Amino acid sequence: MVAQILAVLIFLVMFLLIVMDKIERHIVTLSCGLLTLVLVFGIAMRNLNAIIETLNVKNIFTISFWYAAGSAEEASSGINWATIIFILGMMIMVEGMAKAGFFRWLCMKLAKLVDYKPIPLFITFMIMSAILAMFIDSITVILFLAAVTVELAKLLKFDPIPMILSEIFCANLGGSATMCGDPPNIIIGTALGYSFADFLTNTGLMAGISLILVVIYFYFVFRKELLQENGQKIDITKLPKPEDAITNKKEFAISCVIFACAVIMLVSHAQTGLTVAFIGTVIAVITLIAFAKDALELLKKVDYKTLLFFVGLFMVVGGLEQTGVLVKIAAFIGAVSGGNIMLMVAIIMWVSAIASAFVDNIPFAATMVPVITSLAQTQGVDLKTLAWALSMGTDIGGSATPIGASANVVGTSVAAKNGYIIGWGKYCKTAAPATILVVFVSMVIVFIRYC
Repeated sequence: MVAQILAVLIFLVMFLLIVMDKIERHIVTLSCGLLTLVLVFGIAMRNLNAIIETLNVKNIFTISFWYAAGSAEEASSGINWATIIFILGMMIMVEGMAKAGFFRWLCMKLAKLVDYKPIPLFITFMIMSAILAMFIDSITVILFLAAVTVELAKLLKFDPIPMILSEIFCANLGGSATMCGDPPNIIIGTALGYSFADFLTNTGLMAGISLILVVIYFYFVFRKELLQENGQKIDITKLPKPEDAITNKKEFAISCVIFACAVIMLVSHAQTGLTVAFIGTVIAVITLIAFAKDALELLKKVDYKTLLFFVGLFMVVGGLEQTGVLVKIAAFIGAVSGGNIMLMVAIIMWVSAIASAFVDNIPFAATMVPVITSLAQTQGVDLKTLAWALSMGTDIGGSATPIGASANVVGTSVAAKNGYIIGWGKYCKTAAPATILVVFVSMVIVFIRYC
């Protein structure tokens, strides 16, 4: 009982400090993770095995960690090293692509294809945001999209806020479609042994249907603002050419090939048996070899703070798991739902969405994975059904507020730095209804398809 109380207190303190955002996130989770190891496992439980299982280092040296023949699953207990290694590899690849000018070139190319007209540009950038976020971290997608949008807005004399708001939402939506699109999905996929194809054919279907509705929704919400005439004629011949964005043609071609290889490996990893940890490592190594001259620079640009954030987070969640707290939470949800799978799905999806709107969806997803696993075992329901509900709830719920997901914070920050302030009121006025719409549609799809 003492161990459980300590584990819960440490977890709540961690969550509170993350929400307050006064101390850097990685310092918060690492400190709380260390407290879990010392106070919960060391002093309260006096269980060395619990520490070993939570650190989970030995798993890295097993064959199944790198090559999973059949349907082998990654252990959900403790630090999920597969998630961390995969994200590290993708970060290195993205830095290489950015250095070659890939993202800027893509944005300018699409803008030119639609003749720089506001409405087609608005719709094109929404769809591009969703598609890119299926394969690349949504933070990176928004970082470049928002910057290019502001630049185009200044050149074409339109308000970039509607486009940035819609891009943020579509990036979060696109991220929900695949296993590698959003950190919660990476956590769910690696913990439960689901493949890229599993996500694409399940959450991908929900995201695809929702994207159509979201594009229509944002078009009608922002149509008047986008069509406002400013009386100035723009000479598009003087606008920057897409080719000018390419800093090095050879590096650009190489980065495109590496990205294509990453997509192919991810799409086929269920058939090849290659794990996401293996794919992330291979992509990182190839990128560093290809950009040999700038390898050190690419490594320096990696967001190591986010990776350390994950390490500490998994340790704290491991405390809840080892002490049996998560089993009790699962039992409570099971009791409330009375074993009704539809009610269970609704609870998981809406609680996940509401919680993710105000707190980081990554720790919430990491906490809930063992909970839904326990629910599936004790209530006799299909684990995949609960996993898809959790995935959509956490991924989409974060879109509702400016602090719900990292992409939101990045997008609004880029806008603010360029003099376009997006307050809570303006953000939530359009994003919150869109979030409710997508969560509701996703829930209906889950009911029809799985319940």
